[in-house]
Amino acid sequence: MKRLHLSKDKFSCYLLKIKNFLMKHYMDYFRKFPMLLCFIITALLNTLLLRILTVGNFCYLKPLFADLGMLFIFSAFMFLFKSDKKKDKYLIVLSFVTSIICIIHSVYYTYYDSFASISLLATSTFVVDVGDAVVEQVLKITDLLYLWQPIFMLYYYFKIHKKNKSLFLKKKTERKQTQYQKICFLDFVISGVVILVITSLFMTKVEWSRFGKMWNRESVVSSFGIYTYQINDIIQSLEPKINNLFGHDKALKKVNDYYEEYENVISDNEYTGIFEGKNVLVIHAESLQTVALNRSFNGLEVAPTLNRLAREGIYFSNYYSEVGVGTSSDAEFTFSTSLMPSSNGTVFVNYFDREYQTIQKSFKEKNYYTFSMHGNTGDFWNRSTMHQNMGYDKFYSKSSFEIDETIGLGISDKSFFRQAVPMIKEIVDTQDKPFYGTLITLTNHTPWSDLELMDEYDTTMTVEIDGEEIVRDYLQGTTLGDYFRSVHYMDQAIEQFINDLDKEGLLDNTVLVIYGDHDARISSKNYNLMYNYDPYTDSLKKEGEEGYIDYNEYEYKLDKNVPFIIWTKDRQYNKEISTPTGMIDAFPILENLFHLNSNPFQLGHDVLGEGLCDNTVVFTDGSYVTSKIYYNGQNSEIYSVDGEAVDEEYIRSNADYASDLIDISNDIITYDLIKEIKSKKQDKS
Repeated sequence: MKRLHLSKDKFSCYLLKIKNFLMKHYMDYFRKFPMLLCFIITALLNTLLLRILTVGNFCYLKPLFADLGMLFIFSAFMFLFKSDKKKDKYLIVLSFVTSIICIIHSVYYTYYDSFASISLLATSTFVVDVGDAVVEQVLKITDLLYLWQPIFMLYYYFKIHKKNKSLFLKKKTERKQTQYQKICFLDFVISGVVILVITSLFMTKVEWSRFGKMWNRESVVSSFGIYTYQINDIIQSLEPKINNLFGHDKALKKVNDYYEEYENVISDNEYTGIFEGKNVLVIHAESLQTVALNRSFNGLEVAPTLNRLAREGIYFSNYYSEVGVGTSSDAEFTFSTSLMPSSNGTVFVNYFDREYQTIQKSFKEKNYYTFSMHGNTGDFWNRSTMHQNMGYDKFYSKSSFEIDETIGLGISDKSFFRQAVPMIKEIVDTQDKPFYGTLITLTNHTPWSDLELMDEYDTTMTVEIDGEEIVRDYLQGTTLGDYFRSVHYMDQAIEQFINDLDKEGLLDNTVLVIYGDHDARISSKNYNLMYNYDPYTDSLKKEGEEGYIDYNEYEYKLDKNVPFIIWTKDRQYNKEISTPTGMIDAFPILENLFHLNSNPFQLGHDVLGEGLCDNTVVFTDGSYVTSKIYYNGQNSEIYSVDGEAVDEEYIRSNADYASDLIDISNDIITYDLIKEIKSKKQDKS
């Protein structure tokens, strides 16, 4: 699909008009206030730098003019100060503010592939808890480049005032000065608005739609610039507080209409009820990606235990996490509710007080005892509160464990699993009912800095050259190599856990479910090294050379998929499911396998159902993947997955479906519609 741009003639005319207007009207301002011109130019260069280092659309002119309009409005407030020095100091402070905005977004984009939001300030405390990960794996030297602007502004300020060039207005009377400053203020505000209005006339319908919805933040910045995005984000962040007054009825109707159009028809198939009545243990595996499975170095598999479980159980090899900024908490939420994460903030922090239909509650309806375990504090991601709301009978947090071995962010996975077994045994002995338990791992969280506490895992490569064996470092010491070593440790911990459960007789009637919560946030250059390393030259292969793999951005996105494994000790059911599957589909799948009561609010699908050979996995930015294509919601590009052509209708209908899915899920969460719809049904009955 082609992206719409301004016609060359129209935009040339637009540029000429803007140029003439600025030259005639503002050169006098800039001569009298040189700091003003310096600020606008340097701030524009910073926004250009931000787009170059993030979305990469530095040649796109619309965001440049949108940023220019906003900078005119920001600069206008300098005229509220009487003295020239105070005006200049205001611009210096403003340069620090704009630079900090760029730094925050640059750092945020490195980790989330998106731009930050004011609504996420409530989650900022969690960044402190993973500060080492941010410094070691996220913060880059390029993120500090934006500080050149305020440094240059300070230099220019002292240079100007040293030469005493700022003399204007001193000769004017106070009254004339006040009148002049009012004119200047209004002039810059109106001019900024005019630039924004003219720029907005060239925005497409799709761009305006994304601007209003704000769940595709990359696209908004690409079209409207970082400052317009930031103002819009502040307004959007106030929306949850205003939603109780406005928009409710429209949202309710839209949700009801959606469920009528996409009615979830539950039909029995060969997998219906095969695990009914069995215990369930769900391992929420931190940062576990499928790329670590079926991969070996020097004859040793990265994850031999997980590979075995995948072969012996039901394995979803084309499974994707659909998390937003809430990362692990979003994975828990989507897995448990079959809803998408919130586009404004995180459900666990911002919308914990809503009512949700969860898989935990569905198991409780079948007389199950439900519990969760995690080695971190209970207030991390607000789990103590949210787990209770989700329907867990008990949450075993950090205080329930003896922290006898620490790796990374907290208790090691091996110690965590070892201590969990007697707790599960006690549950079995005291509760005369089956159980559903979730165990959230911790050790495999970035930055994988305590490798010396794990067993060695060699990611070198040995090659024979001229009869001599030479050992190349390959991935040893790289971020990806460290990650594989950490996954190897996790795999050992899971093996130990399974063996300990078996010794206690807890595996005989238990289904083990394992899923990776999200990707490990490792840069694409690490994968390119893995796929295109030439041990003979100790360098990367070049395009055209034998064995070269064109590892593009879409291969990188597809490599972010995570494993989803359902395993039982008797190995009675073993099948690989290659249908594209998302975290949102987990609830419907398990609902069918355990013959739970149907969840009328689920947005996912049971891909085990007969005849479902294709499925649309939606991501929070409006992108999606099917068995045929990967659709980029930011720029409407498509990447063929199977090499076959698809028609426009296929692309458009799935894009519409993705947009509707995100909107409906947001409405359900924001307006607490599950509670309302349930209440109305009860009143009718």
